[in-house]
Amino acid sequence: MKQTFTDILKKEELSRDNIITLLNANSEDSKLLFAKSEEIRLKYVGNKVYLRGLIELSNICGKDCLYCGIRKSNKNICRYNLTDEEVLKSVKYAYENNYASLVIQSGELENKAFAERINNLLVKIKKLTKGKLHITLSCGEQSEDTYLKWNKNGANRYLLRIESSTKELYNKIHPNNKKHSFEKRIEALNALRKTDYQTGTGIMIGLPFQTIGNLADDLLFMRKVDIDMVGMGPYLEQKDTPLYDFRNTLKPIEERFFLTLKMIAVLRILMKEINIAATTALEAIENKGREKAVKAGANVIMPNITPAIYRENYMIYENKPLPSSSEILVPEKNLNKIGYKIGWGEFGDSAHFCKRFKKK
Repeated sequence: MKQTFTDILKKEELSRDNIITLLNANSEDSKLLFAKSEEIRLKYVGNKVYLRGLIELSNICGKDCLYCGIRKSNKNICRYNLTDEEVLKSVKYAYENNYASLVIQSGELENKAFAERINNLLVKIKKLTKGKLHITLSCGEQSEDTYLKWNKNGANRYLLRIESSTKELYNKIHPNNKKHSFEKRIEALNALRKTDYQTGTGIMIGLPFQTIGNLADDLLFMRKVDIDMVGMGPYLEQKDTPLYDFRNTLKPIEERFFLTLKMIAVLRILMKEINIAATTALEAIENKGREKAVKAGANVIMPNITPAIYRENYMIYENKPLPSSSEILVPEKNLNKIGYKIGWGEFGDSAHFCKRFKKK
């Protein structure tokens, strides 16, 4: 007997075919999907949304990923590198405004000077905040020794996006050389999982050449790796990238947005206790994109606390939301209207990680 959409949502374990069916949900079936994911979200991680103040440290990158606006070969961008004082000013803002967590994100560099700089910043941040801010790093592939050193000196979480867990697709969106190796990316992710980091990854949704089957495999990959947190959002083309040439093959931007919400919902059903971010890219498409992601199952938002004069230069995709002046947007009122609240002053650690860590 053929399974109905409702039958699939009642299952304890979802197959790849089940996931594909859920991701293909139309507007009516998606209401059932979102109701199920919200039910699970409220049961396992509650109605709080946790803040991660985002500091975009630098747009200087050693990689040439074919989709990214800060890729090394892009000459149409003003490069910047925050000073330690500018970083610490943003850290102080997060600390004094009861954020409890922040993210330091940068272009990917693999050299001793960069590793030492991050290490020194971690020490300074811990001293400034008396250890009362949890720190997420998103600084790309590094050696296991570097990951361990950063972890020892104060980094609690690490986000290393895979972008696609399908090797064939990964190779289509990256240059064909050792610096952009799929295997090296997997090795780095595995190295992080061996440490005490809360380990995160993520993918882009709606890429050229990408199929629904690829996205189902991405979700199964995250479950197989036993990830603690995820940041995934719609692919938004950037005019100064090689992948921009394929813009006419893309799904309409509204479809990419809708598909992202369905990906969040299915991931919440698959991995009930992980942290899932409502990414900034959603806001580039729809004004209340983050709130819709929260309703679908996300429980983390990342207000940009980078000094305002630099934000427009971390342009990894087109139409990135850029609050005016020093304005930092936390959609607290909108979240309250839909039954959610900000976890002010709470680390918001992944419940999945806490259970995993206890098993060590």
